[in-house]
Amino acid sequence: MIPSSAAAGTPLRLILASSSAYRRELLSRLGLPFEAIAPDIDESPLNGEAPEATALRLAREKAAAIARRHPGALVIGSDQVATLDGEQIGKPGDHARALAQLQKMRGRRVTFHTALCLWDGRDGSAQVENVQAFVSFRDLPDHELDAYLRIEQPYDCAGSAKNEGLGIAILERIDSTDPTALTGLPLIALTGMLRRAGVRFFE
Repeated sequence: MIPSSAAAGTPLRLILASSSAYRRELLSRLGLPFEAIAPDIDESPLNGEAPEATALRLAREKAAAIARRHPGALVIGSDQVATLDGEQIGKPGDHARALAQLQKMRGRRVTFHTALCLWDGRDGSAQVENVQAFVSFRDLPDHELDAYLRIEQPYDCAGSAKNEGLGIAILERIDSTDPTALTGLPLIALTGMLRRAGVRFFE
């Protein structure tokens, strides 16, 4: 149950500040009515910005951008940054870059920072949290990595692998406090934030 706004008991709007199909699917698991709206912000990291700081800043900026356009709503922003040896690993965009990413990460442990922000339009407050996932990639030969990419084409995914799909076969281990964080929306952290905002799931 989503709490009401001050306006005649009207239920608050819940908005996901994202165009990601993965995040929409995850949020739909909670059974709450919501809208998904793309925030259209510049997602480039700042010079000298730490990966965790980038993820947290962008999650907050995404939520804030939508909150400004839709006053009074509860807005969810999320962003993910993958890192290896301190270097950010973004969305590859095409096959060649994806293969290069997987070649670099094979046999290695990669850290995924998935930041979350819940912006409460009733008072302008924001809850923010970063949930980490530590992912060990299998040491696979080039032809297997190439074949995987041609099957699943995960070119819009940081790290070039869909862990919710066939990409799980190129992973050796995932360590995280939240199994949904790696897919892009940490639901354990989010449900805690929503509860603190007055949302009830079993009423």
